[in-house]
Amino acid sequence: GLVGLHTEQLEKMSQCPTHVALRLLALLFLLPAAWSATFTMTNNCGYTVWPGLLSGAGTAPLSTTGFALAHGASATVDAPASWSGRMWARTLCAEDATGKFTCATGDCGSGGIQCNGGGAAPPATLMEFTLDGSGGMDFFDVSLVDGYNLPMIIVPQGGGAAAPAGSGGGSGGKCMATGCLVDLNGACPADLRVMAASTGTGAAAPGGGPVACRSACEAFGSPQYCCSGAYGNPNTCRPSTYSQFFKNACPRAYSYAYDDSTSTFTCTAGTNYAITFCPSTTR
Repeated sequence: GLVGLHTEQLEKMSQCPTHVALRLLALLFLLPAAWSATFTMTNNCGYTVWPGLLSGAGTAPLSTTGFALAHGASATVDAPASWSGRMWARTLCAEDATGKFTCATGDCGSGGIQCNGGGAAPPATLMEFTLDGSGGMDFFDVSLVDGYNLPMIIVPQGGGAAAPAGSGGGSGGKCMATGCLVDLNGACPADLRVMAASTGTGAAAPGGGPVACRSACEAFGSPQYCCSGAYGNPNTCRPSTYSQFFKNACPRAYSYAYDDSTSTFTCTAGTNYAITFCPSTTR
């Protein structure tokens, strides 16, 4: 009868491609959102830098692990959903007669422009990201725990109001800019300072000055500076006069391993990030 015919028509409709597509679309709306992000890097330094990118263990790789970024140039890198990893800028890079590529600061040991899974040799200013992490939030920071080589800033795009990174201390878990705007190489304590001649690349520093500032952990290797051994927890590893040098200059950046409360920032997943090396205030 009519009921049987109606049922047959519904069954035929459910088998047609359009109906299947609509069903799949409805299912997609029920699934948790998987957000990706775009990083836009701009080089405001008066010289070329070579960004390095390292994906965390178990994280999908990015389309590049290193490239040259000339003065005034910008480049974009898309990160897949739930990506985590580090980014930094290498400086004073050159190829030797054999074609081996090395950098005075931030070298990743690959011998080429692509880092291919190599991390930054300290000292280097690091950016750390975990996208679409706990609670559907992005987590990010700028770290001076491994030392410093140049100023940089991360500004979230579209994830909430961004405040200037030099405007104060703790984030309180807010979505705002973070970074280190100050050129610390000139002010670096003498026992932490790295000069170009000591890096072995033969590249000259701009103006002939220091090229990086080491962390106390790298410079001295003692557990109280490295937050290791008996100092491997936040109760025993405290700020030092050396870490305070970094913190006073760059209050939103990590200055030692347990600096979380003032140095980790969060935005809703799906936020994009603008990264500037040598922001205009430090040119």
